[in-house]
Amino acid sequence: MTDNHLGEFLRARRAALRPQDVDMAAYGVRRVAGLRREEVAVLAGVNVDYYARLEQGRERHPSAQVLDALGRALRLGPDAYDHLHQLAGTAPHAPFTHTTDRVSPALRQLMDGYPGAPAFVINRTLDILAANALAEALHTPFERADNLARMAFLDPAGRQFYTRWGYTAQALVGHLRQTAGLDPDSPRLRELVRLLTERSEDFTSLWAAHTVRGKTQDAKHFLHPEVGALDLIYQAFDVRAAPGQQLVVYQAEPGSPSAHALDLLGSLHAGHARPGPGSQAPVTGA
Repeated sequence: MTDNHLGEFLRARRAALRPQDVDMAAYGVRRVAGLRREEVAVLAGVNVDYYARLEQGRERHPSAQVLDALGRALRLGPDAYDHLHQLAGTAPHAPFTHTTDRVSPALRQLMDGYPGAPAFVINRTLDILAANALAEALHTPFERADNLARMAFLDPAGRQFYTRWGYTAQALVGHLRQTAGLDPDSPRLRELVRLLTERSEDFTSLWAAHTVRGKTQDAKHFLHPEVGALDLIYQAFDVRAAPGQQLVVYQAEPGSPSAHALDLLGSLHAGHARPGPGSQAPVTGA
């Protein structure tokens, strides 16, 4: 990870767009994929040399108006738009707060109050800090249920468990990119990115794309070796008492095959919960 976070993001998002994506006519031979710098500058209404300095890291303090124009030119979604402003230090947000990885007893009690729904707490780098019994049962195919990104990219069970592995991988990396905008100097983030880039070419490619995605709600599709297919919906809730922590809750459609499979999974593992992930330190190896 370099310190030119804004420039890297702009280059990656420019490379992800083609002229037809932004209703521009293509001309000339293109040596690399994506839009040219001058095309982005025209779309955003900024000077080409100024835009080049932004990408190169020679200009690091663009105005909010320039960032707004670049966000529109690069067709950024809401998460990526906020990330762009975070990287440039112009986003109107509350001061960044470093948080503890300790999960409060009250939150653990709340998770345990959802016996029919897998529920767990993660931090900004996707470490699983605590989980209820059904979430632990859900993740039994993995050697360690410690970090969602490590589990998906480095654990052999990941590609079978996540039946839409490619989509899941993009979402996980997008979340970590959002974290990089909030806390680019995080030692834990640097450690995790180093591990994943050393051991996963797929992660390295996705990380270089600079796609940003936050966790809110989405569909999840799993294949559990004990109960088969699980089609679930998740909701992620920010923990107000511990900024940076999120409570993630999976639910199945009532009466659906997935709901019956969750019930079966819970009964198979009743009374056999393993030690919670909150008792483990974040791992540094696969």
